[in-house]
Amino acid sequence: MSEAYCVKCKAKREMKDAQEVTLKNGRLADKGVCPECGTGMFKIKGKA
Repeated sequence: MSEAYCVKCKAKREMKDAQEVTLKNGRLADKGVCPECGTGMFKIKGKA
């Protein structure tokens, strides 16, 4: 699982249902949901 910052909770949390996606510019990112509040979370990773 990937850890990301939840804007609504204002805390770092483990993403629920995290999926790896590729952005238009070729970079990798993780997209998931905050387990506490259900807000969408997004974390950009390094280059592919």
